[in-house]
Amino acid sequence: MFRRKQHSHTEENDGTHQEAKINELKSAIGPISGRSKQFCSDACFRRYLVARSWNVDKSKKMLEDTLKWRSVYRPEEIRWQEVAMEGETGKVYRATFQDKDGRTVLVLRPGKQNTSSHDNQLRHLIYLLENAILNLPEGQEQMVWLIDFGGWSLSNSVPIKMARETAHVLQNHYPERLAVAFLYNPPRIFETFWKVVKYFLDPTTFQKVKFVYPKNKESLEIMQKHFDENILPKEFGGRSDAHYDYEEFSTLMAKDDLKSIKAWGASDDKSSTLVVETETSQATAASSPSTR
Repeated sequence: MFRRKQHSHTEENDGTHQEAKINELKSAIGPISGRSKQFCSDACFRRYLVARSWNVDKSKKMLEDTLKWRSVYRPEEIRWQEVAMEGETGKVYRATFQDKDGRTVLVLRPGKQNTSSHDNQLRHLIYLLENAILNLPEGQEQMVWLIDFGGWSLSNSVPIKMARETAHVLQNHYPERLAVAFLYNPPRIFETFWKVVKYFLDPTTFQKVKFVYPKNKESLEIMQKHFDENILPKEFGGRSDAHYDYEEFSTLMAKDDLKSIKAWGASDDKSSTLVVETETSQATAASSPSTR
């Protein structure tokens, strides 16, 4: 009984200490405004502190670099129509289901690669990262990745330079956003690629990568722990026949673009035009007779 009370007191002290660190980081960052202020929630400060083991100076440097990157790259302003071509094959998309903890799921299918521009591929991925975050339930900060290796080979794999750049963006500008990444049934030849890529990952990210093989009972149990097999697609060992539909996904992303504009505010003519076009399209669809 006394041990429980002492443990609770320790947790309270830890919480108080963490709150103090968050306030210290806020002060270190100083006055901010606009979207930077909106981005820097208490949860954001916590993620950057966790990523840098609660070292305020290192967290400050990391967060400042992100704020600079976001001010130039403007990931929240990427719209689906700009990256739609990248999404034609469904090589990356937000799933319509969540894991058992209610976290957003991104499905990645590297064997479906359909373009050659690495800049556009990265922009497409960043768009979907922002979309996954936009659709996280309240109180949830992390997402889950499901990676399907069907059709993957070294010939259509991401170049090492691209893999390194992608890892840099994910780890430095989206810290603590990944809960776990399941690599489902990667071919043996993937080991060659992985031996190089894993050195781009920090130890924390590396620990979040889980290899799952259909014939390995232990790894399958990990999947079952995180997902309801009735909603998990068959290509990941589940029972669902759900599949990627480009047209349906495009419609969903158009709606989410409006949600993003409302969340961040329209700062350019492009966003304002999108709002008008989408609302007009929806109104037209609502007033037109069904073609089904």
